[in-house]
Amino acid sequence: MGFHIYGVSKLAFMSYLFLFSGICSALPENSTTRSSSPTNSGQINSNSVLVALLDSHYTELAELVEKALLLQTLEETVGKHNITIFAPKNEALERDLDPEFKRFLLEPGNLKSLQNLLMFHIIPTRIGSDGWPTHPELTHHHRTLSKENLRFTRHEETGDRIVDRARVIHPDSLTRPDGVIHGIERLLIPQSVQDDFNKRRSLRSISAVKPEGAPEVDPRTHRLKKPAPPTKPGSPPALPIYDALAPGPSLAPAPAPGPGGPHHHFNGEAQVKDFIHTLLHYGGYNEMADILVNLTSLATEMGRLVSEGYVLTVLAPNDEAMAKLTTEQLSEPGAPEQIMYYHLIPEYQTEESMYNAVRRFGKIRYDTLRLPHKVVAQEADGSVKFGQGDGSAYLFDPDIYTDGRISVQGIDGVLFPPEEVETKKTAQPTKVVSKPRRGKGSVFNWEFGI
Repeated sequence: MGFHIYGVSKLAFMSYLFLFSGICSALPENSTTRSSSPTNSGQINSNSVLVALLDSHYTELAELVEKALLLQTLEETVGKHNITIFAPKNEALERDLDPEFKRFLLEPGNLKSLQNLLMFHIIPTRIGSDGWPTHPELTHHHRTLSKENLRFTRHEETGDRIVDRARVIHPDSLTRPDGVIHGIERLLIPQSVQDDFNKRRSLRSISAVKPEGAPEVDPRTHRLKKPAPPTKPGSPPALPIYDALAPGPSLAPAPAPGPGGPHHHFNGEAQVKDFIHTLLHYGGYNEMADILVNLTSLATEMGRLVSEGYVLTVLAPNDEAMAKLTTEQLSEPGAPEQIMYYHLIPEYQTEESMYNAVRRFGKIRYDTLRLPHKVVAQEADGSVKFGQGDGSAYLFDPDIYTDGRISVQGIDGVLFPPEEVETKKTAQPTKVVSKPRRGKGSVFNWEFGI
């Protein structure tokens, strides 16, 4: 498994045990230097099951125990109880374990989960090979050091010993006066560790976005506003009914101001934070928000662009679409960024402006931040369809967020650029310019060297 071992090495630990046991045997029984704790706590001899584990062929488990800083805890446990250890074979930890789960266990911040997983393999009671039920319909439960229960059963057809969901392949593999080790075919994963792994990318832990009340949008400016103070029932409305209505289909939103606006600066970071906050409360776009904030630095880059006066339209795939991405599509370095760049259009577009454009011109090609690729939009089934063929996506949730500088449009698929046709490479730099469309968006110039 190739773990890097921290703390006490096996050789040093065993030398310490031999030396310590010799000193303890040399001390008189009524020595005044003895601790007030029970006499058997902390005294480990060379014939201990813990020493046998560290010196056994279960090297991957032994290294994990050292990595999890559990040696002191196990010393105290062996000093008080006979123990039973279920040791997975090395192949179960080297090749059979999910690589993402393996990385999760070895992250420094997940030390508690690693400790719970390892203590789930240890029972503070001696259970030999005869401790399993004799009939497949019978079940025994034993409490582990992680305070969770292990289930002991027999296989219905073969009669093999089963612990939790793992088959015991080497019962009584190592026996010592203070414990026994059984070899099992796979790693045992407690539900608490599985839950920690499933919540490892929970957006509730993002410090940049505080989960507060659902945002309110001013229908006149399309900007988030502070919630109005509570009013008594029957009081007159704060706004006239006409002003409270959303703009009709004939009223297109005004083009976003350029960098030379009246304030001469924009708070892009706050605006990006607002739209990510809106994605979270809208529901169904958590993976998109997670990629922008946690897996990449795109949220920071977008905030910098907006602060410099640029405008953006985000084509946001929903969670259902993001779940279809394969490991190969995300494993290459920079792959998440390249995928997201293809969903960022350097123009300010709304559902209405894009639909009117495809109705009038048929197909529209929008520039993206993944130069030189463009995303194709066309009318389909009364909506806007992006991409072509099997890789297409429909405009699913229009105008999730529109504040004049950032527009977020929900789509039901992840877009990928079509295969590029190889052309001769030239040494001259090429300037790619996205042209504004009849007052929509803004010019976005990039220097791109081939």
